[in-house]
Amino acid sequence: MLTDADCRSAKGRARAYKLADSGGLFLYVTKNGHRSWRLKYRFGGKERLRVIGSYPTLSLKEARVLRDDARRMLREGKDPCAEAKRAELVARLSAADTFELLAREWHGKQKRRWKQVHADDVIQSLERDVFPDLGPMSVLAIDAPMILATLKKVEDRGAIETAHRLRQRISAVFVYGIASGRASSDPAASLSKALEPKPAGKRWPAVKSIGGARDILGISDSAEVSPTIKLASRFLALTAQRPGMVRWLRWDELHDIDLNDDIDCPNAIWLVPAAKMKQELALREDDEFDHPVPLAPAAIAVLRASYAINSASDFVFPGGRSIRKAMSENALSYMYLREGLRGRHVPHGWRSSFSSIMNEWTLENGREKDRLVIDLMLAHIPVGISASELRYNRAAFLKRRRELSEIWSNMLMAGAPAAGSLLEGRRRRKS
Repeated sequence: MLTDADCRSAKGRARAYKLADSGGLFLYVTKNGHRSWRLKYRFGGKERLRVIGSYPTLSLKEARVLRDDARRMLREGKDPCAEAKRAELVARLSAADTFELLAREWHGKQKRRWKQVHADDVIQSLERDVFPDLGPMSVLAIDAPMILATLKKVEDRGAIETAHRLRQRISAVFVYGIASGRASSDPAASLSKALEPKPAGKRWPAVKSIGGARDILGISDSAEVSPTIKLASRFLALTAQRPGMVRWLRWDELHDIDLNDDIDCPNAIWLVPAAKMKQELALREDDEFDHPVPLAPAAIAVLRASYAINSASDFVFPGGRSIRKAMSENALSYMYLREGLRGRHVPHGWRSSFSSIMNEWTLENGREKDRLVIDLMLAHIPVGISASELRYNRAAFLKRRRELSEIWSNMLMAGAPAAGSLLEGRRRRKS
């Protein structure tokens, strides 16, 4: 058996030679004195040779450990040379297989079954909050503390729900990596309880009387903001839909409506794509669960007023800087704050106002059954109706929805100026 002294003293000779150790391991010395560890063995009835590494980079002790590993592989019926090439390939791929590369590949495969809005939200959230930290790193080098540190940054800005969604998306990327042989584990799987608990559902400030609702609408109509923002606020109040749905409203979502005329449009409807709905994921991805919103004449008037200034945009309420983009998600909130409505009413509060006022109206008018219809108008699943049942009844009570929409509109708009006047600048509500 060789000693360290034997290895150190081995010099080049006229011809290359070998210094045998044991178990097929030997030190090969070239004419110019280069020394390398090699292992001779038999596999499948044939003699094979594996070059393990150079000496002294690889010591005698380390070479023997690798020899013993090779012997173990042989006992398991594996070829050490083939296993070494496989390990080298995996290492090379993992070095080039960054988290961002794997995540984009995962996203590319998943988005085929997603709605475009959801697909965009997923990749944009990763680009904004994950790729700057984890994107350039090898998938195999990322561990749970690294992911948690990235998610904590999101938590620190108050986006608790976003942090939880990102953990789920990161976990899905690693699961895909495991399935494709490029990740060995999912370090994000156990982090759910390490994050701050998701906040309870918010109670949005909202007025609960029709008089209060008219006051808020008057303040909004008179605000010193662009006509588009005022029109969006009025449309939000009239339809009681979620602000994000109004913000992203496109002209092609409107049906049975003539935007260039003053003619009646008794069947006008806004068909909100399922992907824009705040519903369980299975429903959001189902075209059959688009949400129909009947449009009262006052809502149609708002759309016509906006069309007069925004027809060149795909969006009904485009942004102030570019008609290619939707209105800023904070435009309405900032306007309500500037008008002194903090703690009294917010854009999302129109849903609560509509629900409270219209449910009270049903009781006063002996129309208790309309409470179910009001839930449907808000895209809520009424108590006692399952999601699957609602899927089959999504168009139920559409006629009554339209009637209630017009009742709400007439109550809210009493004394309000015409929608077209909002294009002219400030205009106070008539007394």
